[in-house]
Formats: sequence, C-alpha cells, structure tokens
Amino acid sequence: MIFSRAGRRSALSTAVTLPLLAGALALGIPAASADSAHGGREALQGTKPSWATATADRGAASDSTKVAVRVHLAGRDAKGLAAYAAAVSDPGSSSYGKFLTPAQAKARFGATREQIDRVSQWLEAGGLTVTGANEHYVSATGDVAAAEKAFSTQLRNYRKGGRTYRAPSTTASVPAELGDAVLAVSGLDNAPHTSRHDDVLPPPDAVFRNSGPLSTYFGSKTASSLPSAYGSKAPYAIKGYTGKQLRAAYGAGNYTGKGVTVAITDAYASPTIAKDAAEYAERNGDAPYKRGQLSQVLPDGYTKTEECGASGWYGEETLDVEAVHAVAPAADIVYVGGASCYDNDLLDSLNKVVDHHLADIVSNSWGDVEANQTPDLALAYDQVFMMGAVEGIGFYFSSGDAGDNVASTGTKQIDVPANSAWVTSVGGTALAVGKRDTYLWETGWGTLNAPLAADGRSWEGFPGAYTSGAGGGTSSTVEQPFYQRGIVPDSLARANGKTRMRTAPDIAAVADPNTGFLVGQTQTLPDGSLGYDEYRIGGTSLAAPVIAGIQALAQQAQHGRPIGFANPAIYARYGSKAYHDVTDHPLGAHRDLAVVRVDYVNGVDAADGLRTTVRSLGKDASLSAVRGYDDVTGVGTPAAGYVSSYRRR
Repeated sequence: MIFSRAGRRSALSTAVTLPLLAGALALGIPAASADSAHGGREALQGTKPSWATATADRGAASDSTKVAVRVHLAGRDAKGLAAYAAAVSDPGSSSYGKFLTPAQAKARFGATREQIDRVSQWLEAGGLTVTGANEHYVSATGDVAAAEKAFSTQLRNYRKGGRTYRAPSTTASVPAELGDAVLAVSGLDNAPHTSRHDDVLPPPDAVFRNSGPLSTYFGSKTASSLPSAYGSKAPYAIKGYTGKQLRAAYGAGNYTGKGVTVAITDAYASPTIAKDAAEYAERNGDAPYKRGQLSQVLPDGYTKTEECGASGWYGEETLDVEAVHAVAPAADIVYVGGASCYDNDLLDSLNKVVDHHLADIVSNSWGDVEANQTPDLALAYDQVFMMGAVEGIGFYFSSGDAGDNVASTGTKQIDVPANSAWVTSVGGTALAVGKRDTYLWETGWGTLNAPLAADGRSWEGFPGAYTSGAGGGTSSTVEQPFYQRGIVPDSLARANGKTRMRTAPDIAAVADPNTGFLVGQTQTLPDGSLGYDEYRIGGTSLAAPVIAGIQALAQQAQHGRPIGFANPAIYARYGSKAYHDVTDHPLGAHRDLAVVRVDYVNGVDAADGLRTTVRSLGKDASLSAVRGYDDVTGVGTPAAGYVSSYRRR
C-alpha cells in the first residue's frame, strides 16, 4: 500500500507503500533472472521476501486459499532497453535526445503477442485462470495448490509486523522456455497487494486553517513580544508562498511552460479539482486556465477507499495541480489517477502515461521506505521508467518527509521509488523569499519544534524535538548510477559499505511547511457543508511539482524539445551558477534560524485555544545540507541561471 506525502496541511505527510529496485547495476539495470533454478527452470529474483524467515513461519498456507498474481512481461530486449534509456538521457552520448515514439518503443522493446500468449497458455495449463492480459503483464487467479505447482515453490504463512501474510518459502521460478518472456511475478505474497470491492469516493476531509499572525514574505512580521530564539527575535511563519514568489526565487524569468505538458499521478481524484484550481488561480494572481489546459484520466472505479484514506489524496492532487500551474502557468496538466494507493493501480497509472505519451514530465508525490520494497515490483516500476526515458519522459518523485527515517522506523534508510536510478529524486528546503520577491536564502528542510512555556517567558525544551524533514541518504539496494560518479562524495555513496550506492536526492525545492505554499481546496466545514478554503502546506509533496514546473520552463527554453530522464543533465550542471548551493547555515556557521508558528488547537478556529511554537530550520535528523552535493538537497535548488541554461544555441 502507498501513501500520499501531502501531510495533514500544517505539517508533512505519511509515506506510501511501494516496492523498489533491488539488484540494480551501475546503470540501474535490473536483472530479471539473477539466479538459476533446478530442473530446467528460471528463478525469479525477489519473490521470496526477506521477512519470510524460519522464525516467522506459521505453517503452510491452505491449498484452497485464493491467489491473484501478475506475471510481468520482460519484452523483447530488456538489456537493450536499459542501455538505450541511458544513452538517450546522457548529454555526452551521440544518441542523446534521440527519443522514440510510443509505437517505436513498443515495437523495439515491448512484449510480443507471442510472449503474452505463451505466458497465458502456461498459466492456464497449470490450473490458473487468466483474468487479464496486455503488453505489460498477464494476471491470473487460482488456489494455492495451483500457484505452488506453477511457480515451483511452497506458499507458507509468516508473521510480519504483528500480522500474518502468505509468501513463498523459496524463490519462485518459471520454466526455462519462458525465461525470455517473464520479468517478474507479484502477488505470491499478499503483503499488501490484495484488493477489495469497488467503493465510491468519500467527501473531502474536514477543514484546516492556519491561525495568525502570519508573514506575507519572510521576515515581514516579527514575534517581538515572544522569547528570542538563537539570540534574536524570530519572524512569524509566512501565510504561504504563491506562484509569483516561487517563480522569482527559482529564476523562471519570462518562461511559462507554454507548449509543455506535465502529468501528475496520485490515487483517486478530487471531485472539485477544476473548480478549486480555477478559484485559487483567480485569488492568487496566477493565469486563468484555458479550456482543456487541465484534464484528468481516471479509472473506471475505485477500491480500498477507507484503507487508503481516499479523501486525503484530494489534497495531494490539489497541491500538485496548483503548484505546477503556479510555477508554469501556461503548461498543460493531465492528472492520471490510480484506482487505489496500491502498487498495481499506481503502476497502471504510470503505464498509461508512457503508453499514450500523455506528458514529457511526470510529478509523483508518493513513496515508502526502502525496507518495504519488493524487488519483483521494483523491476516492473523500473521497466516503466526506462520505457519513459526512451520516449523522452522524465519521472520526478518526492524524496520523503521523515529525514533519515530513524525516528519513524528505527532504521536509517531512504525512500522508494525515489531510490530508483531511473527517476529524479526531489529533496526539500526551507525557503526565505523577501520583500519584492527577492530570493534571500535556503536551508535544508528539517524541523525542531519547541512549545511556548506556560508563563510565556521561554521556549520549553528549546530547540525541541524533531518533527519532520526532507528524505535522503544512501540506498542499500541500488548501486551508484553513472551520473553520480565523481559528484556524490564517498562518505555518502559508501555509507553502507565498500560499494558505491545510489544516493538521494538529486535536486531540491521548497518543502518546509513553515515556509510552504498556499493551497486552496474545497473542504468539509464544521457545519457539515462544503466550502473553499486556503491553507499553507509543505513536504516534498510540494517540492516535486515545483521542480516539475521548473522543468516545464526548461523544456520551453530549449524550444519544446523534451528533456526526458533529467538526471544526467541535472548532474552535468553541478557546480555551476544554475544552482543555489544550499547549506543549513546560509547566514554563517553559527547563525541558526527559526520561525514562530501560532496554530489553532482544533485546526479550525480559536474556540479551543491557540498553540504557539518555535520551529528551528535546517535540522534534518542525521542529514545535513552542506557545500556541494548533500543528502538533503542533492546538487541544490534551481537558481536564476537554471532555466536559461537549457536554451538551445
């Protein structure tokens, strides 16, 4: 299961359950069959999860229990796909920018009709019932006994996190003659890829509002009557930045994203998105939407609405749409909603974008921790990302909202799928935009929170407890891709051992909820009615669509030619004036920074009182924003020279 990153308005978000890449090579190339199996069979890596141990074993699964699987298809040339995806994305390659159309990509790398038929016939011959087949996968259902026979493994019950799930006791395999057709199989374990009956979408979440006092720009209003923080009076948190301020901070210039389309993938769909986006633009000085500029591609029905908190995803879609439009007001936006927050449904949404080339830039504000990855689905995700790369499509994923994840999981780890070598991981900052929309500085996003003491004379336990911060760090499963070589320091790349590994993020933008973005959304009011309201929000859920918007401007700057998978181009600009080199102490080594926040206790009004806190900036768990590449902001944030650096001469 996957969770939206857009937090509960005033703060961050939860994570999202989704598997990712294991066994990536230096170019991030997944190996479909890393092992061989006995008896003329081909092993499928990643099918036996790490939690399926002898100590967790609770016995054999019942033979009659139903199983639903997806057999993901390898296509014509899996290794060739990875090589071509790297070549067309690398500015140093002679193939750079020589993208394929969807039809060309399918003909060169997609699954054949013969592969689909062979896999379908094999499944049915083994006693499973094929329920769907397309160029990406063949789905089938059957009982445990049939699945065990087909995949030559035993399915057993294992205890995991206080619950019991089914999983293979050994690595699953397929007949050797299918080795060229099968990439991976998912569904043999049921943690957590099962689905339930269709549901209708629930109403919007309860209203949330920010209390005042609020600054209109950073430092415009100082909390002069409250205790000092770090030796000086702190400013009040801003009301929420708008597009005009973000465009100025990140060097948009006169570019608007005209002629570029940005896709957004999330789960479900806000029933009021068109109305909300139009009203927000009118209220906050953004260009009005033209007819057809905002569109949606939605599934036939929805599942798991309660389990996934469907109404919480409305705010995610709203944030993503309004942030992209605020930064790139002339870009077209297509929202591609998933039927649920589970992998299969989000994977289907990504496939729609690639199969129909719905956009050149795809913003994705969802993820999960790397420990929850399942390598089988990781291969399927990376296949989509690589197919997108050969078509000139780039995927941007938020890096996470819990720093190094130690506070939330007990283990230092990065998020997925932002750890994939084939996506752009977007980290987060605290942003100071001053009077007349002047860029002042940024720190890495990381927050410590200390409440005002009862007597109002001090901050209790200052600087306070860690609350949230931009995700980042070093992967345990994905080796360092070529574009990070010589840029990411070994202190990070080799943090988990001798082998250099993928490090996240790649680039960053504003994310700190205390210096966040103003968003407008229809919500459920206290009296039960629905009404439009505005509030400040942050998280890397904000950073990802902001960077997607900036990339739309950059694509316009190079006369509309797609950037595609952007990481090689992003790293090629490392150390130049294209970036703000963000550090946690932009005003000097001993100058710490903070803002004061006043919040409604009940999130709506002052009826239950106010809560006053001081929020320290640039304190991201064990992660630090330093000079050069770092694991909070990557290469930095776009500066005035970034967009213009894409101009074709």
